[in-house]
Amino acid sequence: LTLSPAFTVSRTDPRLFGSFVEHLGRCVYTGIYEPGHPAADPEGLRTDVLDLIRELGVTAVRYPGGNFVSGYKWEDGTGPKEARPRRLDLAWQSTETNQFGLAEYADFVRKVGGEPMLAVNLGTRGVAEALDLLEYANHPSGTALSDRRAAHGAKDPYGIRLWCLGNEMDGPWQTGHKTAAEYGRLAAETARAMRQQDPDPGLELVACGSSGPGMPTFAEWEATVLGECYDLVDHISLHVYYQELDGDRDSFLASAEDMDAAIRNTVATCDHVAARRKSKKKLTLSFDEWNVWYQSHYHRDFAENPPNWAEAPRLLEDSYTVTDAVVVGSLLITLLRHADRVAVACLAQLVNVIAPIMTEPGGPAWRQTTFYPFAQASAYGRGTVLDVRPESPAHETARYGEVPLLHATAVRDEATGAVTLFAVNRSQHEELPLEARLYGLSLTEVAEHSVLADADPESRNTLTAPDRVTPHLATGTTLDATGTLRTALEPLSWNVIRLT
Repeated sequence: LTLSPAFTVSRTDPRLFGSFVEHLGRCVYTGIYEPGHPAADPEGLRTDVLDLIRELGVTAVRYPGGNFVSGYKWEDGTGPKEARPRRLDLAWQSTETNQFGLAEYADFVRKVGGEPMLAVNLGTRGVAEALDLLEYANHPSGTALSDRRAAHGAKDPYGIRLWCLGNEMDGPWQTGHKTAAEYGRLAAETARAMRQQDPDPGLELVACGSSGPGMPTFAEWEATVLGECYDLVDHISLHVYYQELDGDRDSFLASAEDMDAAIRNTVATCDHVAARRKSKKKLTLSFDEWNVWYQSHYHRDFAENPPNWAEAPRLLEDSYTVTDAVVVGSLLITLLRHADRVAVACLAQLVNVIAPIMTEPGGPAWRQTTFYPFAQASAYGRGTVLDVRPESPAHETARYGEVPLLHATAVRDEATGAVTLFAVNRSQHEELPLEARLYGLSLTEVAEHSVLADADPESRNTLTAPDRVTPHLATGTTLDATGTLRTALEPLSWNVIRLT
């Protein structure tokens, strides 16, 4: 591959490294919020978890759902905690105590240094309730709801600028599921009203795209929805999840091929709508749910042991392997390679629920294997993405046909000129020689070559062995006087090569 500052994709939006907190399982309760825990701060947030989230480098934090939001009454999570109602959550068949709500979320986001990304309920509620929430959250003072916020202890507005207009409204499982025409009209009405109430051009709105590229209405849904609201929104959402099926690891390691296609096809649909409307506006994407998720395990476990309206039951607590981490790294590479059109992305989710961070109630918190590629991408993936077009051997996969063994991209730090190369070797058993030619970059040193790989691709971090898997340093990576980088990528590995 060749690296040159003359060939670029785009600068990365920091919100590409966002995450997602939903009232699902133990993501909130005994995850980020656990009053009485030895590490809890005065507001009940676990400081050990806050430290890990800051290390992870999370930016935007989407909240409160997810499927949960389509049955949520935001008012329930405001005011004195002793007066907050307990509710049945239809999405996850759990009981919601509402002890964590908007004020607690705003405090949490502030403490981790992130940006709030709030979803409104367009499943069982609508325009009026969205306007109420916007007024409560953002209006300075002098109205019923802004004064109520002040009376609840938040004199200053929360200043939330990024809003999701519902969640996965194309899904039949969604409370308040709608057709594309129904949702498109509702999204347009809600967006128009929110902009009338808060005309600040910094207000950003995300319309619901398809729940996944495998949905039978994928692309048709986006075209219909955007036909109603294209000029009123800033982004449209994408969601994807991947898992290894039937022992087909080669296809699983190539999951990014599907993510890449989902992005390209959604962009094509957006641009088609723009052309049809004679609009010069370029819509960007909010990839606000993505991850490895073993959904087959969830459906099995849910059938065998339903939550039965429990509080914070253990749901979707996948234990991630080295293989899963390499796939997550490859998905991050894809997001970076499309930084010109993907403005926001949220790893779903943040703690305990298909998450890079795990906790035990009253006990410790630890990093899953997937923690490391995300943290490294967030740390070194901010800058200008270089247009990297690798030439690589390929192999055949059952699901995606022929795919290259090398998946790679690179990001240049404009302030220092340093370049970080992110690379995945998809081969399960063979080392992959890598040669990169550098032009016009004035780089002279390999500062570090970090590798996440293991002789056992099933190895993972657990409560009893929290550091079983960590990145290690590679040896033998060189950058010669002619500007040629040479190394060898271990089998089934995620690599971060920093050049200065």
